[in-house]
Amino acid sequence: MALILIGVNHRTAPVDVRERMSVADAQLGETLGQLKSVAAVDGVALLSTCNRVEIIVSAESEDVIEPFVDWLVARGDSSRSELEKHLYILRYDDVVRHLFRVAAGLDSLVVGEPQVLGQVKEAHAAAAELRAAGPTLNRLFHASFAVGKRVRTETQLGAGAVSVGFAAVALARKIFGNLKDRAVLVVGAGEMGKLTAMHLKSQGVLRVTIVSRTMAHAARTARTIGGSAAPWDELDATLEASDIVITATGAASPIFTKAHVESLMRGRRDRPLFIVDIAVPRDVEPAAGEIEQVFLYNVDDLQATVRENLARRGSEVERAEAIVGEETEKFAAWLRSRSAIPTVVALRQRFEAIRRAELERLEFKLSALPPEARSRVDEITHLIIEKLLLMPTEQLKALGDGETVDAYAEALTRLFGLGDQALGEGDDARAKTGRVEPFPRSGSRVQR
Repeated sequence: MALILIGVNHRTAPVDVRERMSVADAQLGETLGQLKSVAAVDGVALLSTCNRVEIIVSAESEDVIEPFVDWLVARGDSSRSELEKHLYILRYDDVVRHLFRVAAGLDSLVVGEPQVLGQVKEAHAAAAELRAAGPTLNRLFHASFAVGKRVRTETQLGAGAVSVGFAAVALARKIFGNLKDRAVLVVGAGEMGKLTAMHLKSQGVLRVTIVSRTMAHAARTARTIGGSAAPWDELDATLEASDIVITATGAASPIFTKAHVESLMRGRRDRPLFIVDIAVPRDVEPAAGEIEQVFLYNVDDLQATVRENLARRGSEVERAEAIVGEETEKFAAWLRSRSAIPTVVALRQRFEAIRRAELERLEFKLSALPPEARSRVDEITHLIIEKLLLMPTEQLKALGDGETVDAYAEALTRLFGLGDQALGEGDDARAKTGRVEPFPRSGSRVQR
């Protein structure tokens, strides 16, 4: 079984590339349906956040890679050569390690960010709801949840406020210093806007106002953080009275163009306006940052804060990475052991075929027995086969090394002639043995 991850993230692609490829929550079901039909796959899931767009796939072979890359090219409205500058393709245990690091908050823009684990869970839930995940991805995602929980329990990586929203607040403090007299506007009542508002409230700002297209959502978020809500048609007036604006909506196109911001600035009498656009796609047209007294930052501008965060959490990162490494090896060993399953099945089929052939050969002698006795003979011979195969089956499944599994499977295939009669002499060696390739280690992957 091939395990593959294809995508872009905040380290490999700028925000304008990521926002073209991002998938809104409302589109996730339809998009997963498209991905499921791209190629014959065992399972597929999509993780789309402001920092990454990643397709995780389990399939019989790596032949599915090209169709998924083509899909991403079309999604990003770009050429193949342009996308490949930003794209990464991971295979096998590199996929496991990567997803575990994401769930643990180690691959986030702000290391230790707790929200990403929820996003990973949502990606799996969406795939599971559509029956698109498949058994291998189901197990992989559940293992990633356990890794995320273990890192948060056994390390201090997630201690304190470590989110993209907090990074935005830290940047605001660098610009304004003390935030006590500052009025804040948060555009968007989603989780990201709510968390950012909570961080700002903790800084003692003058007031926080939540504006959303749905007034009920804005009011609910405002009650949670102890702020106030304003209707969407009062957005401009609220912005004119604010010093700090955090935008975190799910809009498909900018809600603030350069011309729009210019018109709002005329009513502010040259008071500085600090905008942090943490939405992907962006809520504010980049050209708005050219306006005098407008200080516009997006998620990619938070990298300096991230580097400082990394320096403070160096020891915790090391401990978290050790946990990820340990859990990756456990999962990789389990997946490698699955390559033994076709051989185990073939071995049981061979023993069962021999048992039935012998019973048929002795039919003339058994026919004289009463039905109860014949049934008992069938049961006893079946139990003998089960007992004979129990130990070798358990030992073969317990092998963690892919090369050893392969060697044992080859030996069993030769010793018992697995597949020679059942599958026909004309089949190639791989089909005859019923084996799949062992789960390779990271050294065998090819990185694009």
